[in-house]
Amino acid sequence: MEKPSYLKDSDDARLFNELRKKVNQRVEAISENRDIYIQIKAVILPLIYIGLYFFAVFNAEKHWVYILSFILMGISLVLIYLNLIHEAAHNNIFKSKRLNGAVLHIFDFIGANSYIWKKRHIASHHAYPNVDGWDTDIEQSGLLLIVPWIKAKGIQKYQHRFFFLVYPLYLFNWMFIRDFRDFFDKERVILKTQGRIPVVEKVKMVTYKLFYFFYQIVVPVVFFKVSIGLALGAWFLQVIAASIFALFVLLPLHPLPDNAFPRLNKDNGLPFSWLRHQLEVTNDLKENNWLVRNVLGNFNFHVAHHLFPNYSYMYYNEITEEIEEFAKEHGLAYKRFPLFTALGKHRDLLRQNANNAYYILEE
Repeated sequence: MEKPSYLKDSDDARLFNELRKKVNQRVEAISENRDIYIQIKAVILPLIYIGLYFFAVFNAEKHWVYILSFILMGISLVLIYLNLIHEAAHNNIFKSKRLNGAVLHIFDFIGANSYIWKKRHIASHHAYPNVDGWDTDIEQSGLLLIVPWIKAKGIQKYQHRFFFLVYPLYLFNWMFIRDFRDFFDKERVILKTQGRIPVVEKVKMVTYKLFYFFYQIVVPVVFFKVSIGLALGAWFLQVIAASIFALFVLLPLHPLPDNAFPRLNKDNGLPFSWLRHQLEVTNDLKENNWLVRNVLGNFNFHVAHHLFPNYSYMYYNEITEEIEEFAKEHGLAYKRFPLFTALGKHRDLLRQNANNAYYILEE
């Protein structure tokens, strides 16, 4: 399948080279090695997850302690993703690709699959963000419609009324459906655009998932006399908490009515240059505090990540200052919203898509 091509614009290419020069100079002027903080997290965060697990099973007679520990494991799972997995996929934690790969493999032990996720994130989402048929992050599930110019059908016409019931199941879908479909369903974006998957990776995916459920459910029941009901209930609440927390951070960054969902033309061409595309489909969040910077992996500065994924999030504050100033100077589409405003805008997108607002406007 022929890959989409960005609009070739020499002026935009010159603009990005100018911006990249400013950003590189700004980062090089920062004397300290900030990535050391992520390297420390690469040790601490997995230990917190493991520590919570053992604290739970060794205190299983106190049901509330067991349940709370598993819920906190769900929160730590998301923090591992935001701070470590995401950066390891871009080789931004260590200089060694092998060490970054080792961190990335943590994903396999917490219910996901590192191989297929890296393909989704690097070769799909970063390559063609918000492009239907190429960005796996907006791949349609059937229940919810994200892309505005696809007509809502059936239950999708009511998605703005029930989405809050679906979103807490986000990671369940990831673990039980999405990973398997991306490995075996030839109609999925990954297999249509990225080619075949080695058999060894399929075996590893199934093996890791079996191990995940073994230590999450079987070990507490068999070795620590936890009741099946308590084991399943605590695990269920863990994944619910992780799903809500993850989407609370991720939803406000791309799927908003203010962001473009560019359509391919008959020649598989995109309407924007690479630079303008990243700015048109991505927004930042206004929140910029200690919690966001040090706990949530600076996901508030998402434009910086799409334009300069080779830098770790520890430098996004300064990079974003350069981007914002540059965008104002050259009339580029830089967008930044408060978190709850952005979440409200996401609901507006679901409502507009359910009501086929795009088609009404077209007519």
